[in-house]
Amino acid sequence: MNTNKSPSLLKFVENLHESGTYCFSFQDVTAKYRGGKKALQLSISRLISKKRIVRLHHQFFAIVPIEYREIGSSPPSWFIDSLMRFLKQPYYVGLLSAAAIHGAAHHHPQEFQVITNRSLKPFKAGLHSIRFLYKKDWQNICTEKMTTETGSMLVSTPELTAFDLVRYYKSVGHFNNVATVLIELSEKIDSKKLVVAAQSGVELSVVQRLGYLMDRYSEKDVTKDLCDWLMKSDFFYILLRPDIKSRGVEKNVKWRVWINENIEADL
Repeated sequence: MNTNKSPSLLKFVENLHESGTYCFSFQDVTAKYRGGKKALQLSISRLISKKRIVRLHHQFFAIVPIEYREIGSSPPSWFIDSLMRFLKQPYYVGLLSAAAIHGAAHHHPQEFQVITNRSLKPFKAGLHSIRFLYKKDWQNICTEKMTTETGSMLVSTPELTAFDLVRYYKSVGHFNNVATVLIELSEKIDSKKLVVAAQSGVELSVVQRLGYLMDRYSEKDVTKDLCDWLMKSDFFYILLRPDIKSRGVEKNVKWRVWINENIEADL
């Protein structure tokens, strides 16, 4: 009996693929599938074992095109927007993943990094690792809609990407990597848009750290407007590395940053 049900599910998947749809939910299948729930779950497990589909969430799946079956999944850019819509979560692709999209690919990301406003567990889709980072403030987020092979996805602008690299520095390999990526990313950064991004809930300490790093490592002068905006705020001396309590002996007066780590860019 089950052998008659599996082809029905396979046909459902093939029809979706032919129509240009690469993701589906358990509810989508139950609306089309006449077998019982247990039979359906068994059929899903069979297709997963054959690498015809991959589970992204316990009730959400992505179709694996034949060219990606060896690695077990299509690229995350193919399904991240559909997954986050299914989860009803705001999101954007950020950090090293966004930097690479904007052309700063010296440090190729080992994981697909996504920012959202809820703590979500990382997961693997085939050989791809998807990691979520939490951001509380979600007002006036500076993102761009990027076209993908299957539709589109939201990506942080170069300016917001720069701030996030500093804010989540531990997730990108500390400040040496941050400085390296900023050198490449600075070519895409607009000074006025940098101020707009700073106004989208970025902590002043992150603004100060980015300002210092951009002045030191970027060949392009993009911080004048940011500095003018910052000067209108009450801000104090902060540590470049907040996790190192020693403030060091050197300080940057312009951005009011204690330089408590020797940073070396890899470019």
